[in-house]
Amino acid sequence: MWQFDYPWVFLLLPLAWPAYRLLAPYQEGRSALRVPFFAAMSRAVGKQPGQANGGGGRAQLLLNVLVWCLLVAACARPVLVEKPVQREQPIRDLMLAIDISQSMEATDYSDADGQRTDRLTAVKAVVRDFIARRKDDRIGLIVFGTGAYPQAPLTLDHASLLLLLDEVGIGMAGPNTALGDAIGLTIKALENTNEQEKVLILLTDGNDTSSAITPDHAARLAQANDIVVHTIGIGDPHATGDAKVDLATLQAISRTTGGQFFRADDREALQQVYATLDRLTPHKVQTFSHQPKRDLFVWPLGVAAAALLASQLLAVAWSRRPGMQA
Repeated sequence: MWQFDYPWVFLLLPLAWPAYRLLAPYQEGRSALRVPFFAAMSRAVGKQPGQANGGGGRAQLLLNVLVWCLLVAACARPVLVEKPVQREQPIRDLMLAIDISQSMEATDYSDADGQRTDRLTAVKAVVRDFIARRKDDRIGLIVFGTGAYPQAPLTLDHASLLLLLDEVGIGMAGPNTALGDAIGLTIKALENTNEQEKVLILLTDGNDTSSAITPDHAARLAQANDIVVHTIGIGDPHATGDAKVDLATLQAISRTTGGQFFRADDREALQQVYATLDRLTPHKVQTFSHQPKRDLFVWPLGVAAAALLASQLLAVAWSRRPGMQA
């Protein structure tokens, strides 16, 4: 459909009439030779001088009215309103923090075929499925061992995210577990985002042994920055050293930030955890809609210009008729 963006401009249409009636006609002065016996000469040749018509006649008046209407229509800005275009913008930032310490090479998990595999391989497979279902969320990836490192920034390009996930290997970030640093790095990554919801899913199989910031303090900072932390423990709480998962610390982190704690002893349990997280953080998008407009003012302007040009060409052709040259 088409419309005029400034229909009030049509109120100017009647102004042409008082301008036509009140303004003096256009006159152009020219040099001429004064002949005192012009009247006798006219009678001798049998021709009488005609009366000058400064207004151009009725045809010129109609042309002026047409051109004025077209100019006013162009000033009213006619536009073609096209079909609405909708755009969806995610309203959640989701960060995944995955433990890749040395203890993740323990082969106490199984793959989809039932074959024994290491913990990180099983985690990758489940995380891939989780990312595939989160097409409307910006997702980032942090890996941590002795230190915490950003593997992928927040992005909607999930294909690239999956490629970066595949490149993660056990021990790349060191053999220890920097749990608090992973939370601190997430806070830094999300501090300048304006999304309504910020979520961290933290997965580890060990206790904190090398963080510069304690997990409890990091959890309080996350709460202050409105970041919800869901924690997943997949290690053995009865083990010793770095391989012992500190379930109490993970529970405290999730409780402080308003998240939930999960225990995943095998691949099936891990899948259930991510299915639960998928329900806890459903897809949420904000829809924006706008209707593109295409300007049409060039059409009335073009018609007005064409009408003026055609009238001038006709006037020139009329003046060059054989009968007019005598």
